[in-house]
Amino acid sequence: MEQSVVNKALAERVEKETTATVHYLYEAYPDGKINVEKEQALLLSHDRIVFQFPFYWYSTPALLKEWQDTVLTYGWAYGSGGDKLHGKEFLAALSTGGPKEAYNREGYNYFEMEELLKPLHAMANLTGMKYMAPFMVQGVRMLTEDQLKDAAEEYVSYAVKSL
Repeated sequence: MEQSVVNKALAERVEKETTATVHYLYEAYPDGKINVEKEQALLLSHDRIVFQFPFYWYSTPALLKEWQDTVLTYGWAYGSGGDKLHGKEFLAALSTGGPKEAYNREGYNYFEMEELLKPLHAMANLTGMKYMAPFMVQGVRMLTEDQLKDAAEEYVSYAVKSL
C-alpha cells in the first residue's frame, strides 16, 4: 500500500466511513501466513466484499491470490455445503498504470479489462456472490491531485454509500 499513491488515497478515504471496514492484508500478514478462521469471520460480518488493489501483470497482488486460495475453502465458500458467501456482493476496485485506452484490441494491452477480470468474476459466481461492475482508476501516473480526490469520492459513493 505504501507504494501505491492511488490505492492508499482510496483506502484512506473509505476509512472515514463508519459503515466500512478496511483490512490491509500485507499489514495483517507480513509473513504471508493467513488466519483462515479470522478472515472467514470477517467475510461473514459484511454484505459487500471489496478487493481493492493495484492491477499489475494482469492480476491481483500475490497475497490477495494466496488469500483466495486459503480462505475460500471447499465446503465453506463453494462446493457441497459451501454457501457462506451466497447473496453477498463482490466488487473489484483497482488501479492501472496504463490509461483506459490501453485495454482494448487496439491498445497495447490488447485485452479489455472485463476480459482480464474474468477470474474474479468466476470466483464471485462460484462462491454465490453477486458480481458488481468493477471500480477502476486508470492511467494513474497521469492523475492530478484533484482527479485523485474526485476518484476517491466516486469510489466511496459506489463502494460504500450505495449499500
